[in-house]
Amino acid sequence: MTEMKSHDEGMRPQRSEALSSTSRAMALSDLPPADTTRWVPRRKAEVVAGVRTGIITLDDACKRYKLSIDEFRSWERLLGRHGMKGLRTTRIKNYRNSAS
Repeated sequence: MTEMKSHDEGMRPQRSEALSSTSRAMALSDLPPADTTRWVPRRKAEVVAGVRTGIITLDDACKRYKLSIDEFRSWERLLGRHGMKGLRTTRIKNYRNSAS
């Protein structure tokens, strides 16, 4: 069942589960722990998927993980343009330079 909820960018469906980076159903409890400090590409992708599908709001994700909106948006852009490889911190400069 899908319920509509207001969001910064308009109306978005609120879903109780989404597909994780491993293509299995995920829920809020499947997102990385709030105290995560080691951000591997898979964890970043899970947070992006959680926000995109409405499992967690952008504001709640930024608060929970102590992220700026700009940092989250960069993950979202890099994931969209380059896939999981774009979320590697060692390659981020290369991907950002090629996106300019």
